[in-house]
Amino acid sequence: MQLIWLRSDLRVHDNTALSAAAVRGPCVAVYLLSPAQWLAHDDAPCKVDFWLRNLRDLSQTLARLNIPLLIREASHWDDAPRVLAGLCDELGVEAVHANDEYGVHETRRDAAVRQALETAGIAWHNYLDQLLFQPGSVLTRTGTYFQVFSQFRKVCYSRLHGSLPQLVAPPKTQAPTGIDSDSIPEQLDDFPTPSAHLRALWPAGEAEAQRRLNEFTDAQIDYYKDERDLPAKPGTSQLSTYLAAGILSPRQCLHAALQSNQGEFESGSVGVVTWINELLWREFYKHILVGYPRVSRHRAFRPETEALAWRHAPEDLAAWKEARTGLPIIDAAMRQLLETGWMHNRLRMVVAMFLTKNLLIDWREGERFFMRHLIDGDLAANNGGWQWSSSTGTDSAPYFRIFNPLSQSEKFDSEGLFIKHWLPELAGLNKKDIHNPANMGGLFGVADYPLPIVNLGQSRERALAAFKNLPTRMDAAGVHD
Repeated sequence: MQLIWLRSDLRVHDNTALSAAAVRGPCVAVYLLSPAQWLAHDDAPCKVDFWLRNLRDLSQTLARLNIPLLIREASHWDDAPRVLAGLCDELGVEAVHANDEYGVHETRRDAAVRQALETAGIAWHNYLDQLLFQPGSVLTRTGTYFQVFSQFRKVCYSRLHGSLPQLVAPPKTQAPTGIDSDSIPEQLDDFPTPSAHLRALWPAGEAEAQRRLNEFTDAQIDYYKDERDLPAKPGTSQLSTYLAAGILSPRQCLHAALQSNQGEFESGSVGVVTWINELLWREFYKHILVGYPRVSRHRAFRPETEALAWRHAPEDLAAWKEARTGLPIIDAAMRQLLETGWMHNRLRMVVAMFLTKNLLIDWREGERFFMRHLIDGDLAANNGGWQWSSSTGTDSAPYFRIFNPLSQSEKFDSEGLFIKHWLPELAGLNKKDIHNPANMGGLFGVADYPLPIVNLGQSRERALAAFKNLPTRMDAAGVHD
């Protein structure tokens, strides 16, 4: 008997570990519920709900292949070796198959599981699956992990031109095992069920993920470069939720994008080229997790920035979290996050830079808040984005680049349509005033909307001074603590 341990790979198609297990003989799938670990990792209730909904869909798909899906609890990942070894003993499992995950805790968990299984005489097989390239295989000439995306991208493109990662065939229907699938809970303690509205925005299942991918690559991808920064338009793929849970693989995304562009990487549709770059940004941040594990430990990628004099400003932080900063584009973006579990990527950068530069509040506060609310929460991407915006990370924005939320609003939501949707109390304002109602001197008849909590010009100077006072910048290369 082969056991496939499902994690962030909740799909049947193009699933490396599942296909490999099925080829070797009769197989059973298992998923470990780990609520205490998920709490420790700040996983959002809407994300846990999305996993459970996808598990129910996946269980039905696997059942048609006669592959039972078992559910076990390992509340902390420290429990995983014992739980999996016990299950293997119960079922007479010869080998366990799992797709690689990244991050300090995931790596330690898998090493402990492997050791426990091998002690019991059970083979362990792990596979590259959620990335296009094995971490450690895309390195600088001196053998270190890249710290600059453009250089990383160049090597990835040359590799892809030489050898495109192929899709893996789905498993065939196997003979019945006589083992019944387990029921999947509707919800877990500490993870309340999100609103019906939020759930309806993110239907579960591979069929829905494939439908969205096909619709994007057929109809929208050619406009991606021009429309991806406009939050009022459906200009992005909104596939990050399905990628984070492994309902889609990056290989499937890459193949679909290339198919829509006659197989071209760097010519043809600029939308396709731009979107493939975004897939490689995702890849880059995963490689950073492996190459520089301190970012998994709430540490700045650039060690010298640990000396930044962040402000302890609980009232400002609360205003940011609760979408009452008095800056419409910030508040509209935060309402989008709170109500949908997702935020437009351009606005993720704008609100992150506002928190870390204009409010001079530690990026870790924002990173944690995002993880607690994002349905597509992913350690590598979320950490990478926050450290980029706060100028503490790899390939980050230079510290003197500070987005002005007003000019960002005027440029990317020029008609104010996004703001009006999420802040209906401002819907009566014209497209000039809506970006900065405070300019009207508080006489614009919107009693419920606050004045800005910070002066943008003064706060910009404060941030510049804080960064200028840092110790001399050190080369962060090679620091692996």
